[in-house]
Amino acid sequence: MLPDLPPLPALTRAEGELIDRYLEAVDLLGRVNPARPGDTYRGLRAAQALVRKAAELRDALALMHQRGETELHGDTLARALRVLDGERRAARVALPPDGVG
Repeated sequence: MLPDLPPLPALTRAEGELIDRYLEAVDLLGRVNPARPGDTYRGLRAAQALVRKAAELRDALALMHQRGETELHGDTLARALRVLDGERRAARVALPPDGVG
């Protein structure tokens, strides 16, 4: 049985969209990371998809700005990222420790 996750903090719909698009882009960057093992075709496909995800991320931020949500609430958004496994997902973008990869 999976452990109970803490609830997501209250987010506007636009903030939720921003978090979702950000994590999708992070996942793709993790697949493209040249310091990680894998084949070039997988990296190529991820890089191609990243272009679309970057545009969706831009659109999510633009929508927030247009709606008057001009400030990112870092503490709240960081809590949401942690609940959605953002730390593990973002770690795939970083260089692995020496001898791991």
